[in-house]
Amino acid sequence: MSVQERKQRERAERERLIVATARELAEQQGWDAVTTRRLAERIEYSQPVLYSHFRGKREIIGAVALEGAAEMAVAVRAATSAANSPRERVTALARAYLDFAARNPAVYDALFQLDGGLAYAQEDTPEPLKDAFAALLESLGEVAGDGVHPGLFTEVFWASLHGLATLTRAGRLLPEDAAQRVELLVDRLAMV
Repeated sequence: MSVQERKQRERAERERLIVATARELAEQQGWDAVTTRRLAERIEYSQPVLYSHFRGKREIIGAVALEGAAEMAVAVRAATSAANSPRERVTALARAYLDFAARNPAVYDALFQLDGGLAYAQEDTPEPLKDAFAALLESLGEVAGDGVHPGLFTEVFWASLHGLATLTRAGRLLPEDAAQRVELLVDRLAMV
């Protein structure tokens, strides 16, 4: 291994450590607790080392969002792959999405609430974000209905899931009705 390859590997490892530490701190204490000073202390590197990887907190949030998007795509695909019918796939998708949001609140915020400097729904949208949407579209596109654009239907269904995730997390919805909400969403919006 050349010196340059070793340095690139070490740089990638530091970057992963920064992102993992930011994510851990955000999950434990919220994104307000994630500062470059605190991250530098936790990973035992100087702040200039952090700035050599990320220009600031916004880019760190973006990196966490990209990592989270990839994880969410994997979770949705894993949940839907075992389903035998469109209804089962859409139900599994909804449950996997809501479960991901509940288990990873800081990551979910990085993806959908905070400014990570990422382009959404544009030509230059990063691949992990496109793939997360594609994971939803794979199951939802088949139930969009006649004359309904599959991507548009996926956006509306996704918006509904996002609303449920956000309102549930904020304590605005009764937790005991969660399963009924998913069934209603599948029955009435996806009509499967």
